[in-house]
Amino acid sequence: MEKMSAIEVISLTKKFGAFTAVDSISFSVEEGELFGFLGPNGAGKSTTAYILTTLLKPTSGTAKINGIDILQSPEKVRKSIGIVFQDQTLDNRLSAYDNLNIHGMLYNMPAAARKKRIKEVLELVELSEWENKLVKTFSGGMRRRLEIARGLLHTPKILFLDEPTLGLDAHTRRHMWTYIKKLKEQGITIVLSTHYLEEADALCDRIAIIDHGKIIALDTPQNLKKLVGGQVLSIKSQDNEKMLGLVNSKNLGANARILNGSVSFEVKNGSEAIPGIVNAAEKAGIKIESIELHVPSLEDVFIKLTGEQIREETAGQSDFKRGLAHGH
Repeated sequence: MEKMSAIEVISLTKKFGAFTAVDSISFSVEEGELFGFLGPNGAGKSTTAYILTTLLKPTSGTAKINGIDILQSPEKVRKSIGIVFQDQTLDNRLSAYDNLNIHGMLYNMPAAARKKRIKEVLELVELSEWENKLVKTFSGGMRRRLEIARGLLHTPKILFLDEPTLGLDAHTRRHMWTYIKKLKEQGITIVLSTHYLEEADALCDRIAIIDHGKIIALDTPQNLKKLVGGQVLSIKSQDNEKMLGLVNSKNLGANARILNGSVSFEVKNGSEAIPGIVNAAEKAGIKIESIELHVPSLEDVFIKLTGEQIREETAGQSDFKRGLAHGH
């Protein structure tokens, strides 16, 4: 039997006045898939998530969640999904149990089923021992895990995670990945919005790279990386502008640009190319300080497709808030 698409998106557009946050995007997500939205803040990730979770109405286009139209039956859609927002929405004055219990009541879960399910989800995110502790005593990572538990309480078919590791340190972030992988193993369809390249690469079955409201590439992490030819060389020299000119004039590599104080470019075979590049630099009187060779990463793909890096310092302001900041 053919798998049904968990999510079907058709020509979705959202405008805030003159600002287009989401620009006619179409894609589908299969049941049980961990689907990623990768892009800088303001790219359209959060706005798309808000529309798919019925919190925002699209300007045009539509989508089906678990076969249910988001415009025709938003209530039904909400019952079949769980959401973990970018901003924390727990009540810090209550215990973990009480936060989950209130959520279960909002979903009209019977008391006995609610109690049983609270135990299950707390165990899943390893917070059983903290059941009766106040949330204000929790670390950032523990709060995120509790929010995931809450999102799963009513046994949704699809879980939306909007920047679930934002603001967490690298160690806690990796710890969160294990929980997200655990959920996938249970067959839950997950839609993950992130601007962390490593996160998207480590977790997602497929990734939609989104920039300026448009999906500019959609594939598996492995296939996306194949968009970058061969390997990436980063050469630090005493004159990067001159080195960049040399790479371009002698056709030493493709897509050369200055990044983080080095000249980066694509080569077919780095170990074969390096001696010739060093030789050419010496002849041109350019002193090379260091050479780094690496296999293409998602960052290389993103730079190739957009011409810029994903900037982490812009994290925290979603495109949805940006749209509101435009006064719309």
